[in-house]
Amino acid sequence: MFRTHAHRTMDMTEGRLFFKVLFFALPIMLSGILQLVFNAADTIVVGRFAGNEALAAVGSVGSLNNMIISLFIGLSVGVNVLVARFTGSKESENVSETVHTAVLLSLIGGVALAVIGFALAHPLLVLMGSPEDVIDLAVLYVRIVFLGMPVQMLYNFCSAVLRAVGDTKRPLYFLTVAGVINAVLNLVFVIAFHMSVAGVALATIISQAVSAVLVVHSLMLMDGPTHLDLRRLHINPKMLAQIIRIGLPAGIQSSVFSLSNVVIQSSVNSFGSIVIAGNAAAMNVGNFVYQAMNTFQQAITCFAGQNIGARKPARIIRSMNVCLFWAFSFGVVLGLLSCAFGRPLLSLYTSDPAVISAGLERLYIICGPYFLCGIMDVMTGVLRGVGYSLLPMIVSLLGACAFRILWVMTVFAAVPTMTCLMVSYPVSWALTFVVLALIFALLWKRLKKGYSPEELAAR
Repeated sequence: MFRTHAHRTMDMTEGRLFFKVLFFALPIMLSGILQLVFNAADTIVVGRFAGNEALAAVGSVGSLNNMIISLFIGLSVGVNVLVARFTGSKESENVSETVHTAVLLSLIGGVALAVIGFALAHPLLVLMGSPEDVIDLAVLYVRIVFLGMPVQMLYNFCSAVLRAVGDTKRPLYFLTVAGVINAVLNLVFVIAFHMSVAGVALATIISQAVSAVLVVHSLMLMDGPTHLDLRRLHINPKMLAQIIRIGLPAGIQSSVFSLSNVVIQSSVNSFGSIVIAGNAAAMNVGNFVYQAMNTFQQAITCFAGQNIGARKPARIIRSMNVCLFWAFSFGVVLGLLSCAFGRPLLSLYTSDPAVISAGLERLYIICGPYFLCGIMDVMTGVLRGVGYSLLPMIVSLLGACAFRILWVMTVFAAVPTMTCLMVSYPVSWALTFVVLALIFALLWKRLKKGYSPEELAAR
């Protein structure tokens, strides 16, 4: 007899949307912010107790890590969309097949990532132009973190299942437990054992393993189609094909987005370890704003997925408008607050005035117009939710990624300053949002006719 968790799920095809979207999104937002708090604790502990070189080493590898893992994380978007769609259309057997395929796929992908990340860490960091005074520490950090990829992938895929059926609270509880463990181990490994970046990386993978065990256990206890039976783990070719069709473009988009950020990071690296450290600290602050906004991309993907399955197109566009409102509101308010309190926030990471000044330069340019990134992401999310994953990938690659790389090669080459480099971000967000909004306006003619996802994809 399995425990029932029906009270934790949410029917996104019925009810008033304004606060329903917010109540769905808030636990995701708090989960992400909590995760960032503990990641920031990693950076703060390293910066305060292991020095600027260690801080620069941890900060300089974020784009590289994201570039390598984004492809597999993107597949979890496919899982999320499929489970939401089949839940909306009441196809219980398809939900179950998707869940069991997803869990095994996450483990296979995690092992592959561990091998790839460990093997390519040094050559890729050399290619990025990591300074000699930080590259050895950066390689060590990357290799240890990637050894934990199987549990990180497992957590992400299982959490995608829970979000798709409206359960966003338990991932928050699991991250709270794992985050506390991470923070405690950081202090023990870095301060007591003097393990520097290795201690931070080891604490990260131990805490990720805890969160993975908790989320898997929760699926094993669930009743109904989302119940996980480890004896039934298998790859269903039909579900795998659909996961790849929806998730692979999302993963490629994220990977190439990260590639453009690697290009940006390589340009940042040319300014030396002080600027790298300041950029890393400012990026950590900005991530809090981004996480709050990106929550509504995840929300609209789930709401659009359930409602396309239930054939309720009018509710899709209402959900999108609500998510645009919330993403814009959180982006403006939190962006301005991060600018207003930039100096004390950056002082949490370092006491070096030069590092703080370098961080402020990034903070003002990125966080002020950050709402543009939020509304751009919502447009991407709604298109993915209704099954159009390839189109937003192409637009985002051209509008954001290719544009940024071109900017570095032309505008930044002519004016090689940090200000010029950072301006490429808000300009690319605005361009991409406009194009995605135009595409959705054209797609709406098909949506309002109530086509099924298969019929929609065929047209």
